[in-house]
Amino acid sequence: MTLPAPAGPYGVGIASLRLVDGGRRDPWVAEQAQRELMVSVRYPARAVGGHPRAPQMLPGEAAAFEAWSNFSADIPKGTADWAATRTHAHLDAPVAPHGGRGFPVVLYSPGAADPRSLGSMLCDELASRGYVVVSIDHTYEAPGVQFPDGRVAYSRMREEAGKVRGPEQMTALLKKLTAVRVADTRFVLDELGRSVVLPRMLRGVLDLRAVGMFGQSGGGFTAAQAMHDDRRIRAAVNLDGVMGYTQRDDDPSHPSTVGTDGLDRPLLLMGKEGDDHHTVASWKAVWENSSGWHRDLTLVGAAHASFTDAQCLVPQLAQKGGGGGGLPRAVVEKLVGTVAPKRSVAAQRAYVTAFFDRWLRGREEDSGLLDGPSGRFPEVRFVR
Repeated sequence: MTLPAPAGPYGVGIASLRLVDGGRRDPWVAEQAQRELMVSVRYPARAVGGHPRAPQMLPGEAAAFEAWSNFSADIPKGTADWAATRTHAHLDAPVAPHGGRGFPVVLYSPGAADPRSLGSMLCDELASRGYVVVSIDHTYEAPGVQFPDGRVAYSRMREEAGKVRGPEQMTALLKKLTAVRVADTRFVLDELGRSVVLPRMLRGVLDLRAVGMFGQSGGGFTAAQAMHDDRRIRAAVNLDGVMGYTQRDDDPSHPSTVGTDGLDRPLLLMGKEGDDHHTVASWKAVWENSSGWHRDLTLVGAAHASFTDAQCLVPQLAQKGGGGGGLPRAVVEKLVGTVAPKRSVAAQRAYVTAFFDRWLRGREEDSGLLDGPSGRFPEVRFVR
């Protein structure tokens, strides 16, 4: 399977970092004395020739994803070779000239129980547009996180869900999940400020005065909640993520603090058809309580996983057949909707880039996209 090439003027480089939080025990594994994370750092590259393209998933991560993921119920084992897809980020390519200020930084958090690799398409795009993009794996939540020594930390989410015996315990699990993710995010920001953790060529390249964050599903909630909790984050994008501790979109109970307090900095909501601040209770709370700039966009014909690399990969499984005989149309539409994949990708790239250009760089070239409907993207509906 292939991912679409980024459209920006820069090539994309990538480096992976292992980060260890010596001040925090792992919240999911009692015997793990320290919280250990893997992150990918994408950056604008000066040249990419001679530098191989990074795999979307390492072998251990791909095997774990094949064994269990959010797609397991719909994509039979053997249908896809998850280890074979390559991103458009080149391993250890030299960094592009960045001037005295450096490149703005955007953090990415994946959906609950998803790997960071499922956001490769948008992360590659932003890096090609002149951002340093740091994607975070939330260890023991993602299907498998592979560390540099070859160890794979497998998800504990099935075991955690199996302990739930009622609504109160489910609420507690959702609160813990979000709190762990926000703590991971703030720790990563702390570490990025310690340039010694970065490869030498990236030291001095990150402009940590201009930090944004985005994510899909639980990652979108993480982005909004982390911005609420940490003023270093100046702008956030939530791609179809509920922002309360509930399993029902229309349930206003158990709100988060980002919902009850709102936000005083820019927030972009982008949801599948049917998800907006009129129908999703937690979005309504954030919308009504926020004093900062905010917009609500619907990607018509999209489904929940449209805001991940599945938007491109799932239709390929249906078209090419795959080792397991392909996917029925009903499964494809369940996962990624009816929107044309190329149009979905183009819209997401355009609006997410325009948002960060406006709020991290002060650029207005594409600001019209954020202010009202555009004939360029009839698939995007503004929700008032």
